[in-house]
Amino acid sequence: MKIAISANKAWNIANFRAGLIRALQKVGYQVVALAPPDDHVSQLKSIGCRFVPVPMDNKGTNPVADAALFLRYYRILRREKPRAFLGYTIKPNIYGSLAAHMLSIPVINNVSGLGTAFIRDTWVTQIARLLYRVALRSSRKVFFQNEDDRQLFLDLKLVEVEKTGLLPGSGINLARFRPVENRKAKKHPFRFLLAARLLYDKGVGEYVAAARIVRRQRPHVTFALLGFLDAENPTAIPRREISRWVQEGIVEYLGTADDVRPYFAEADCIVLPSYREGTPRTLLEAAAMAKPIIATDVPGCREVVDHGRNGLLCKPKDAEDLARCMIEMIDTPASRRLAMGTAGRKKMENEFDENIVTAAYLDTLRSIYPH
Repeated sequence: MKIAISANKAWNIANFRAGLIRALQKVGYQVVALAPPDDHVSQLKSIGCRFVPVPMDNKGTNPVADAALFLRYYRILRREKPRAFLGYTIKPNIYGSLAAHMLSIPVINNVSGLGTAFIRDTWVTQIARLLYRVALRSSRKVFFQNEDDRQLFLDLKLVEVEKTGLLPGSGINLARFRPVENRKAKKHPFRFLLAARLLYDKGVGEYVAAARIVRRQRPHVTFALLGFLDAENPTAIPRREISRWVQEGIVEYLGTADDVRPYFAEADCIVLPSYREGTPRTLLEAAAMAKPIIATDVPGCREVVDHGRNGLLCKPKDAEDLARCMIEMIDTPASRRLAMGTAGRKKMENEFDENIVTAAYLDTLRSIYPH
């Protein structure tokens, strides 16, 4: 028995679906990963997952290139003959699903976030909605990561309600992400960290603007950025802009990291001022490590942050309100921040354990193949 999993990058599968892959293998499935190759292919192979490269222009809108991607999926799926196709991110969800439907392969989709195409109302948005409507029509299950996204798809009649389900993101490995003592806490100034792809849509611009405001009142507070420059994304922040911020002394750029835990451990608060999310992995990891968090009051983020309990919610696209929340967090007694972190960890244990996600997928597969 074989299952095909596809996403827009190999790292997306290796970092976010490893728990699901192991669960599928445990019940007897062979797992084939379909994605553009990157440095995480070896990580997929190390967990027993066979990798098949699928080149794709993740952000392009060239119809010829997209038609070629559909044919690529069709040929691969016809050859592999998987028992089911599990799609993540927009192009695998659309073109991979269409190819699987043509081959009568059951499809399970995961709408892990709506991205730039849905944040901005353009002709690209209209095309994306039309393609989603066609691609999801024959899917067996379409999982969403927050109720706002699911309701939007229902309101736009992109999917039938009986096919939908809600998942707590990709779940979090609670054994891997656990509370650790910040040994430098008493030796360094208060430290904020934003860990995400360096896109304007992630609120990086507001984070830097808020840092300037906070530094005028709390000059010793430090601000760090961790994440890769996604040059393919139309909202990517130019490298020269990040260099300018670093030279200005406002933020420290930490580059990229396969393991974010050491960076999270040294931070006093994790920040994500994103414009919209599915369920942000950064916030799940931070809460699992018992870190207080600040995020915007938008779909995806508000599912993770209970305002005043495990973190604070600020207004989207509002640097001044973000700065206000940052100063509130700085001025909060350490014992209260510790209680916030503890509440976040409990929330992850009760609502976001990755075992909840794997169980939902296995139940769906059993409904397709009862015996």
